[in-house]
Amino acid sequence: MDIVIDTNIFISALIRDNLTRELIFNFKYNLLFPEFEFEEIFNHKKEILRKSKLTDYEFNILLLRLLKKVKIIRTKRIIENREEAKKIIEKIDPNDVIFIATALTFNCPIWSDDKHFQKQNKVKVLTTKDIINNKIIKR
Repeated sequence: MDIVIDTNIFISALIRDNLTRELIFNFKYNLLFPEFEFEEIFNHKKEILRKSKLTDYEFNILLLRLLKKVKIIRTKRIIENREEAKKIIEKIDPNDVIFIATALTFNCPIWSDDKHFQKQNKVKVLTTKDIINNKIIKR
């Protein structure tokens, strides 16, 4: 089973040694992360460093460890579903077209705690609570 991981979930794992980070490290299935979202991480790097209190070196090590747990999805793999994804989510949040397109391409859910994803009904969305309750992690 594949699940697309939202950037906010990934950033949460970078900021704190919390349940989200544990879930990523112990995930049973493939976590898919669109390559385009790396830009978002690096756009917020200063904020992540400030909130996490990580050094630049520690951030890079943690980022590499987390990246070992995800499968990076090239933009060219999902481009064919971009127009359909735009119809689904663009009016709700245009920044999330890439996640919907990835989910459509791999016919899988998205892991996100952002409520706006719930405003569409074409792609299943799992919250962190759903991930825990469905035991999608190794324990």
